Amino acid sequence: MEQVVGSDAEGKLIAILKILSESSEPLGSITIARRLEGEGVFLSERAVRYHLRIADERGYTLPGGRDGRMITPEGRREVKEALASQQLGFVKEKLELLAYQTTFDPEKRTGQLPINTSFVAKDRLKKALSAMKDTFKAGICVSDLVATAEAGENLGAVVVPDGKVGFATVCGAAINGVLLKAGIPSEFRFGGVLEVRNSQPRRFVAIIDYAGTSLDPSEQFIRARMTSVGEAARTGSGKILGNFRTIPAQAREAVEEKLALLKEVGINGVYALGDTSEPLCQIPVALNRVGAVQLGGLNPVAAAVEAGIEIDNVAESGLVDFDQLTSFWKL
Repeated sequence: MEQVVGSDAEGKLIAILKILSESSEPLGSITIARRLEGEGVFLSERAVRYHLRIADERGYTLPGGRDGRMITPEGRREVKEALASQQLGFVKEKLELLAYQTTFDPEKRTGQLPINTSFVAKDRLKKALSAMKDTFKAGICVSDLVATAEAGENLGAVVVPDGKVGFATVCGAAINGVLLKAGIPSEFRFGGVLEVRNSQPRRFVAIIDYAGTSLDPSEQFIRARMTSVGEAARTGSGKILGNFRTIPAQAREAVEEKLALLKEVGINGVYALGDTSEPLCQIPVALNRVGAVQLGGLNPVAAAVEAGIEIDNVAESGLVDFDQLTSFWKL
């Protein structure tokens, strides 16, 4: 039977879930207690174990081997909702952290890069993949490199729930991570719905500023059925998921060199690169900056949702090794 705990205990439970949500590996009570200290929350290992039992009962966590715990999609949702008022700018901070944590080297083809993870019912996977084909064929995605996982396995920092298959796509933050490792900083501006016409970006018709949201914009736009990615893939015109970044104008040549290297390994997420201090897709750009429109990593998934397939998404869900990825066309 689930135990009822007070508001103070609820806060401690949420603090533990937050620690687990930031890890790609199972964590035990000792490690959690130490990390909580860094957050200013002081709990004994015994107290951590007590709260973990409650989290297990509520379906927020599950065993991950050697007494460790992994957070479940339900637990991740609870953290988002409980901390919503504190998390304005959370998505921007997460993108910046993932870019910093990216170790992928396109020349050596080794290292880790960030992903988005989607969950689809096992008996609907074949139909979902079929609905995604046109999007991958049209190149309206960051990459055609993907990864899959069965129930109980993890993709990045999330565990695939029972009855589901995990499907990972490359997150656009991978590009920013590679640029950052080359000494080129990117400013994460916003995620949006991008209108395309004749396979060219035209304008953003909906925008969510990363600094003003606690939820990923792409997840929200997919849930609100605001895209027509499938139509854009088939006809060249429609509404797709896109993101807007800016880079220092002085770094443009170096950026183009890195983008060429990324293209060689199958990562093509930059849809358009603007001119110095000039608007791009009707978005103004600051002095001595260059605008960049990046494709949303969840575009293929959006096409599947448009086809009537129910899919749960966790954008920016952690990192995977490059060698875990395979071509979509091999699935």
